[in-house]
Amino acid sequence: MPNADKMMDFVAAHAEDLASPGLSPRPSRRVAVLSCMDTRIDVLSMLGLNRGDAHIIRNAGGLVTDDALRSLSVSQRLLGTDEIVVVMHDDCGLHRASEDDYRRALARDGVLPTWRLGAFDDVEETLRHGLGRLRTAPELPAREHIYGFVYDPETARLREVHPREVGLRG
Repeated sequence: MPNADKMMDFVAAHAEDLASPGLSPRPSRRVAVLSCMDTRIDVLSMLGLNRGDAHIIRNAGGLVTDDALRSLSVSQRLLGTDEIVVVMHDDCGLHRASEDDYRRALARDGVLPTWRLGAFDDVEETLRHGLGRLRTAPELPAREHIYGFVYDPETARLREVHPREVGLRG
């Protein structure tokens, strides 16, 4: 049985527990979290959040891509969030991956994407760059409270990464 069928069966069997009547699409804690899609990261549990507390945006690497910025802009401008937390992690699949090898593999399949893989050599520096992009993004009306963390999946510890620029920590 395909996973999608198993998932549909689960939803049907647990609809009463999964339904959220009356829960607002506006996060009660007014926070949006951008995180890597890594299977070892359970964002809600890790950050002490419950359903309805935050918007959770996930992508490969937890990178501040154009699409992540689009989602964060919607979160703020349409749904009232005013804080952003970015969570990257140690031992990420994009760490030290090869942009060139990836692009060549896609090209062999006739694919020429408009996007980059997003490979990086230094998780903290990549996070600092993403935080800087968010702090200067005109798409985001609330840029005062933007935080970055690196998660260690082996120890479940978070370490905060501060921007280099003075005065930018919210």
